[in-house]
Formats: sequence, C-alpha cells, structure tokens
Amino acid sequence: MRRAMYAACVAYLAHVAHVAYAAGPRALSERDPDAELVAGVGRQEPAAVRTLVARKLPRLLALATRMLGDRMEAEDVAQEAFMRIWKQAPRWREGEARFDTWLHRVALNLCYDRLRGHREEPADELHDKLPDAADPAATPDAQLEAQSRDARVREALAALPARQREALVLNYYQELSNIEAAALMGITVDALESLLARARRNLRAQLAGDDLAGTRTRR
Repeated sequence: MRRAMYAACVAYLAHVAHVAYAAGPRALSERDPDAELVAGVGRQEPAAVRTLVARKLPRLLALATRMLGDRMEAEDVAQEAFMRIWKQAPRWREGEARFDTWLHRVALNLCYDRLRGHREEPADELHDKLPDAADPAATPDAQLEAQSRDARVREALAALPARQREALVLNYYQELSNIEAAALMGITVDALESLLARARRNLRAQLAGDDLAGTRTRR
C-alpha cells in the first residue's frame, strides 16, 4: 500500500513538474510588471496616471520617432496611444497579454497608419525632419557633426522597408530581446534575425553611399 501511494505521489509530482515546465517560468512566478499600475489607471487614480505617463511616454516617443522620422508626428502617435490606454485600462485583464507588448503593438499600428498616408506625399516633405537634441557639452563643430550624422541615419532608416525598420527599431532602439521583438511582430526568431541582417546591410549600404556622395561633393 505504501509503495503504491509513493508511486502515485511521484507520478503526480512528475506531472506537475511537466506542466510547469511546459508553461514556462512566467506561469510560475512572473507577473506583468504594469498590471497594478494599469488597474490604478482604470480606477482613474491620478498617481497611477502620472506614473504610467512617466514610465511609457519616453519609449513611445522614441519608437514613433524612429519609425516615422518626425518628432511632431511621433508626439501625435504617443497622444493617440495614451487615448487608447485610457479607454482600455478599465477593461484590462492580466494574463491575456503583457501590457507593454499590447502598447507597443498599438503604437506600431498607429505608425503604420501614418506611413501609409505618407505614400502620397512628396519625397522632400518626408525627409524634412527635426534634428535630435545636440549634446550641450559638445563643441559647436562636434554638435554640427553629430546632427549631420543623426540626420543621415534617420534618412537611411526611413528609406528601409517598413518591416526591416520595425525589426531594427524594436531590437536596437527599444532594446527588446529577439524573442520579445519576434513575438511582437508575430514572426519567428529566425525570421526576425533575417530581417535584422537585411536591415543592417541596407542601412550600411545607404550610409556608405551618402559618405561617398559627400566625398565627391567636397572634391
């Protein structure tokens, strides 16, 4: 009898361990780090709203700016994304998706909506972008060089195919892991790595072309 009970216990524990392993580490201990904050926003708590804006706004602006190449449009996207948050927060249920993943997807969709609208705009308007803030401690020559370099990178990034740009922005500028970026884009990690390789290759080629053109101009 004891041996039978022991064997049954061992089998049960093995089954539990298998289920826990299959579910992954998040199922055991990891909670959505934004869950309580979103719940507070859903209850219209001022402190939760302020904290959420402080936590998410910089990353949203960085994402939209790199995707669109235009700070003013990026601010519009961020504002629209926060409007979606205010509407969604009272109905948010933890476990359906990580809040940060959902927010990134909302922001990316808003960016793609604007990029589709850009297809009818003249090319010179698309490249009339605001420069990034220069380092105040740098010399005037260094500031000009940094602004020129940033402008070239922004233009090269804007010229990439949209999916390559999205992969590069998520992985490099948003500092998401390959697994996180692939899940957000709805593709495999191998497909993401292929997109990243093509994006880097195209970006290098465009920047090298700009440098060559600049050298010929100076001559």
